[in-house]
Amino acid sequence: MVVTGAGLEGVVAAESEICFIDGEAGILSYRGFDIHTLAEHSTFEEVIYLLWHGRLPNRTELNELKGKLVGNRSLPQPVIEFLRSVPRSPPMDVLRTAVSMLSLHDPLAQDNSAEANARKAGKLMAQTAAIVTTFDRLRTGKEIIPGDPSLSFAANFLYTLTGKRPDDLMERTFDIALTLHADHELNASTFAGRVIAATLSDIYSAVTGAIGALKGPLHGAANEQVIRMLLKADGNVQKAVGMVHDMLERKIKVPGFGHRVYRTEDPRATHLRRFSEEIGRRTGHLDLYLASSEVEKTIKSEKRLNPNVDFYSASTYYSLGIPVDLFTPIFAVSRMAGWTAHILEQYQNNRLIRPRADYTGEPVGRRWIPIEER
Repeated sequence: MVVTGAGLEGVVAAESEICFIDGEAGILSYRGFDIHTLAEHSTFEEVIYLLWHGRLPNRTELNELKGKLVGNRSLPQPVIEFLRSVPRSPPMDVLRTAVSMLSLHDPLAQDNSAEANARKAGKLMAQTAAIVTTFDRLRTGKEIIPGDPSLSFAANFLYTLTGKRPDDLMERTFDIALTLHADHELNASTFAGRVIAATLSDIYSAVTGAIGALKGPLHGAANEQVIRMLLKADGNVQKAVGMVHDMLERKIKVPGFGHRVYRTEDPRATHLRRFSEEIGRRTGHLDLYLASSEVEKTIKSEKRLNPNVDFYSASTYYSLGIPVDLFTPIFAVSRMAGWTAHILEQYQNNRLIRPRADYTGEPVGRRWIPIEER
């Protein structure tokens, strides 16, 4: 009999050099670098390079990567026309379809060589961000803003989304938020991407599948649920806490709490809590942080659950001026770094991923019943 955990919990499905998690100790590291070290010292571009290559870039390599990310932002015209044609569609549906469309306009789409896949990973990093910002500009009747080569990945995203160049605090906050979301071992979307890559399908198919998995509310959409809850409470602490008590009494899961892996505080939440307060204070949304803080205390007291990465990212993104329905697409923009790293790793040492199931159905050898006797 095959022994597994429900949802493959506790089952080791692959070997990887990319990400390490210790859920009991609250440790998350990329390529051996603790997430707190990266949040304090790195830029998102350095993290992208680290995930792809296993080491930090020197200055020349970093500048080269930055240039490629800006240079690859331009979207094929048919993709832009598609984005223009679906202004009222859910952004994750639009992103999933637009990323899939990119393969139709890439001459290297079916080239599965290591060099071609590395180039496509770079294009996907840049163009996924451009899809999200371009779609939002078009659906709100605004002009598309091209990337500025002088800006970082994080600053470029905020600039091409809002039309305003972010100040240093806003840029650094978003840069670290992207770093915190960049990878998380074999989560549902990353595993989905690796399963597709393991068939030797192309990288566009693999990341499209990953986006489809991220769309689910049990994976990537929780921070949207968090901010909608806080906004429904109008940022009022007592009202927010009352809503949470009501949800607990009705046995409704409060979004943004608990994690399949972590048994202590999610290390990513540690940083996002601080940003929620700092950016909230800067932009006039401190009430959202204060309400979040009291909700956290309530859940810890009532359920002994810690906030996960989604809880404080909700108020942080809102304070940065990001539309609520773009929270999950931004998760995809960041996680594209991890997805592509895992897909490239899968290609390098590939074996078709084909697990077994523990059969619990009817006994084998059932007697056939003629249709007249049923």
